[in-house]
Amino acid sequence: MTKSELILALAGRQTHLAQPDVEMAVKSVIDQMADSLASGERIEVRGFGSFSLHFRPPRMGRNPKTGDVVSLSGKHVPHFKPGKELRERVNAAAQPSAKASSKSGAR
Repeated sequence: MTKSELILALAGRQTHLAQPDVEMAVKSVIDQMADSLASGERIEVRGFGSFSLHFRPPRMGRNPKTGDVVSLSGKHVPHFKPGKELRERVNAAAQPSAKASSKSGAR
């Protein structure tokens, strides 16, 4: 789902809100989350999950085209850890398709 699809879905559910208002709200939430992560804060949405920063230490890499060794500096990357409710909901939705694929593969 893209940001545009999210805005359309929310506008469809919340018919009392105009689509530009929904778009502004979604963009504001995303901007605030990005600002919080950029300042090193952790974000927790109960039942959904948490966003935090993980540090990737400096390392030696290779240029895939030339094969030359390149020094890569350390960096912080965003990390998402799903909450218990989200994990359970995703796993419950995925179970019927997993059973169907395992039955069709076994002969």
